[in-house]
Amino acid sequence: MKKLLPLLMVFLPLTAHSEVTSESYCFEGTNSIKFEFRTYYDHDSNWSGGFVKYVKSKTPISIVLTDHQEEILAPDAPTQNASTWSEIVDGKVTGTYEWVTQAAMSVSMVYTKKSNGKEYSFLLNPNVDVSLDGGCKWEQGDQ
Repeated sequence: MKKLLPLLMVFLPLTAHSEVTSESYCFEGTNSIKFEFRTYYDHDSNWSGGFVKYVKSKTPISIVLTDHQEEILAPDAPTQNASTWSEIVDGKVTGTYEWVTQAAMSVSMVYTKKSNGKEYSFLLNPNVDVSLDGGCKWEQGDQ
């Protein structure tokens, strides 16, 4: 058996290949609330999840994709995508983020708090530098 182990290691890969993509976006509302919206997608398992991290919070909030709809508004227009992300805190859904995009344009982002149904609207801020290493680079005065 000890002689078989090196032979098996030659023919079997040591790591599995799984392509996971990640994207980060910076949103802010008219009420000066700002957050990073980071998503992950695993192509092999067709799973999507991520987190939201508010600028004034140290703790990210888990989100999971719960609905995705595509709509063709006109034959010559880009497809419109509507994604619903459920916010999970302590194992319970505490709110939803509904994000509508068309091609590379963010049309709307609305957060609905489950406890009272209150809605908050946000806009994507393309002027904020964002990286997967450090998240949204909000200006010092903007925090």
